Amino acid sequence: MPDSRRQFLAKTSLGLFGAAVSLNAEAQVPSQLPPGAPSAFGTGPAVGPEVSPATFAEAEKLARVELRPAERSEAADSWRVNMAALMERRTGPRNLSLEPTLAPFSRYDSMLPGQHSAAERDRLVRTNFDPGPLPSNDGDIAFAPVTKLSRWIEQRKLSSEQLTNIYLHRIEQFDPKLRCVITLTRDLALAQAKRADAEIAAGRYRGPLHGIPWGGKDLLDTAGIPTTYGAEPFRNRIPAQDAVVVQRLEDAGAVLIAKLSLGALALNDVWFGGQTMNPWLLEEGASGSSAGPGAATAAGLVGFSIGSETGGSIVSPSMRCGITGLRPTYGRVPRTGAMTLCWSLDKLGPMTRSVEDAMLVLQAITGPDAGDVSSVPSHLDFDSGASIKGLRVGYFPNWMKQPPATDVDRVALETIEKLGMRAVEVFLPDWPYGSLNINLFAEGAASFEELTLSHGVDRLKMQTHDSWPNLFRQARFLSAVDFV
Repeated sequence: MPDSRRQFLAKTSLGLFGAAVSLNAEAQVPSQLPPGAPSAFGTGPAVGPEVSPATFAEAEKLARVELRPAERSEAADSWRVNMAALMERRTGPRNLSLEPTLAPFSRYDSMLPGQHSAAERDRLVRTNFDPGPLPSNDGDIAFAPVTKLSRWIEQRKLSSEQLTNIYLHRIEQFDPKLRCVITLTRDLALAQAKRADAEIAAGRYRGPLHGIPWGGKDLLDTAGIPTTYGAEPFRNRIPAQDAVVVQRLEDAGAVLIAKLSLGALALNDVWFGGQTMNPWLLEEGASGSSAGPGAATAAGLVGFSIGSETGGSIVSPSMRCGITGLRPTYGRVPRTGAMTLCWSLDKLGPMTRSVEDAMLVLQAITGPDAGDVSSVPSHLDFDSGASIKGLRVGYFPNWMKQPPATDVDRVALETIEKLGMRAVEVFLPDWPYGSLNINLFAEGAASFEELTLSHGVDRLKMQTHDSWPNLFRQARFLSAVDFV
């Protein structure tokens, strides 16, 4: 009777390389095979700790599968030659460390086949208005939107250095209570502001962000300046290069004034310096994880900021602190040089004091970069002068009728109608949205695998059942089958 396929592979795969490899028992050790030799399942040396049917019986409770006794025994008997070697990348004699810039092989594109971008042309029409005289009160200047600040700077009624000093003073005054700044880049900001003023005076105006001080969530790499991820283990981490978004804002003439707080490794609003607070209600946190950008922008400590979102980290602090946050479509803004939490969900976006501000910032940072394989070309078609009359605004009726919705939210619906827009009831399909957490937890645990296995996560301030240290440890036991 002819051999089974498995028997054939076990007997003959090494024979294919007989001219180069001696057919002895030791030759079956994977490290002694020529690179790329075809695998024969179940023929490698046994590695890893001994397991028993009882081991699988307990593991089944984690994976929520059920094996029959005979299946359990067969799995236990062959585990060390079938599956255990797959963990050797991190535990075996040839273990290797993965660079933080690596990404999974797959590329996700938000555009479905056959679809076309809604924006057919690429244009941004700014509001054409006279911003009026420069206020005499520094507070009024600090809270002005970029649309006004940029006009004052362009008209040379306000210098970038003056504006930068206003924000530096306010940071000194209010950050001790807000705890929204991790690293103040005072010297860099003043140097960039002076350069901006000199360029504008010489007629080299770069555009609406020229001379505007901004703050970046402290997961954006900044050359020679600490980028800490808000986490104690990375407190002294100093990158050699700027993130692409940081470089693009510098090219636009913006002034980096501060690296802003985030919940450690992009979760909640607690970092190694404490909890970032909501400027309008100091008894509550600013929400996370873009807590610093939310608080600093709302409190008039920066002209605008850049946050990141994996599952609500721009939207939530923007709502809590009362600013405009834009979570761009996945792939619109390149993440090169930004901390990776979840490759298939991470986004970067502007956090500002007005909608038009968000568009001005988005225009500067959008577009593909070779360092982010999921970043794609895209159009931005925005006309600030277009009428809002007749625009449809969707809302979820059940959400508006029950907590946490308040009378303030319901008044917003009435205001929409008064402005000439139409409030339209919309409904979300009943899909398993929570399944996205499989991506989040699995990819997050992979991104911070070394930190978890070395117990570096033990140094994070938050050590609760729903914070990263516990979630990363638990995620080791998620099923790869379920993830796919």
